[in-house]
Amino acid sequence: MGRLARCETRNHGFEAVARADPTEMLEARHRMDAAPTRSARPTGRIPSGGGAIEPSPDAVLIRRTLTEIAPVADRVTSYFYALVFTGHPEVRGMFPAAMDVQRDRLLKALLTAAEHIDDPAVLTPYLRRLGTGHRKYGTMAGHYPAVGEALIGALARYAERTWGPETQAAWVRAYTAISQIMIDAAAEDEARAPAWWHAEVVSHELRTSDIAVLTVRPDQPYPFLAGQYTSLETPWWPRVWRHYSFASAPRADGLLSFHVKAVPAGWVSNALVRHAQPGDVLRLGPPAGSMVVDHSTDNGMLCLGGGTGIAPIKALIEDVAGHGERRPMEVFFGARSDHDLYDKDTLLGLQRSHPWLSVRPVIGEGLAGQLPQAIGEHGPWSSYDAFVSGPPAMIRSGVDALKRIGIPGERIRHDAVEELADVAG
Repeated sequence: MGRLARCETRNHGFEAVARADPTEMLEARHRMDAAPTRSARPTGRIPSGGGAIEPSPDAVLIRRTLTEIAPVADRVTSYFYALVFTGHPEVRGMFPAAMDVQRDRLLKALLTAAEHIDDPAVLTPYLRRLGTGHRKYGTMAGHYPAVGEALIGALARYAERTWGPETQAAWVRAYTAISQIMIDAAAEDEARAPAWWHAEVVSHELRTSDIAVLTVRPDQPYPFLAGQYTSLETPWWPRVWRHYSFASAPRADGLLSFHVKAVPAGWVSNALVRHAQPGDVLRLGPPAGSMVVDHSTDNGMLCLGGGTGIAPIKALIEDVAGHGERRPMEVFFGARSDHDLYDKDTLLGLQRSHPWLSVRPVIGEGLAGQLPQAIGEHGPWSSYDAFVSGPPAMIRSGVDALKRIGIPGERIRHDAVEELADVAG
């Protein structure tokens, strides 16, 4: 484990990967532009006759390990955390009191990282974002090697058939590269941004019995782009962070707005909807997400928003208006009932103010199918860029429908992360 010991920056290495939803990385291929860092170089080999890239020897060994441990993922995860917490009990207080929410993300992140182990153009920006985003956990130096040792220990125990000196060496090399990318990104970010922002609630408006619009004032300037989201922690659930989209474009007064729907057993969402009030102080992580407007083009914009997924769509409308653009913008706002179209009046007001904007409410059960069907009844959309926001099922069906009507995948923008839909609360 000597190579792991050379990691110097204080942050959760593998744990940071474990916290994330790997669907973000699956979308990164067409929406992120980043060159490999010095610690992540292409390891696959291109055959002399062209064609697909052959997996590197390390990638082959790593994927064999992952295949073997997949049926016992729960035990691997439990043993991994046991090694971390028994070997380094001082880090336990940096994690949520209840670990059940994040446990299943560990293997998913591993599988996704393994899938892209030979693709630094996708892997590197994903890990750099995690490295900067997880500064907010307040981690300390030395945790990267500690987490790496626990990872190797857990794999060695449960991958008995595929484990050996060569496999262990492959995992050490992979983890060292992964952690170094995150270390470098965190160090660079530390020079230009805080690890988190404190934000005071200045207004709390219930739009329905389970949807609230919160407006907060950060304690220092908070730079972001319309269409992005942030991670948010409440005083009621320390160290439990959830993702919420900004419901407006950047404002001159610096205030930020969020639309929050209380979900069953949702710790953070229920606290924000039912308990938050003016004067409460929340914590915000850095902004993230790439569902933003490309102001270098005048393409039309086709926007699908389901439920509180309309929040970032509203921010995109404000962004286009603020730039003085008059590109056509078609917004489909879906909900299960008229009562759930909680922001319809605001959107229709924007439509009256901007002749280039069209808002079409879509009501009905089976929201995942209703919006795509409504889109197909209008158009054509071949010259439009598409933006999709809402529950994961709606995003998946919406993207499929948009591709079927001829919009190329590289012109469909969305942040398909489970946390963004707040499915875990």
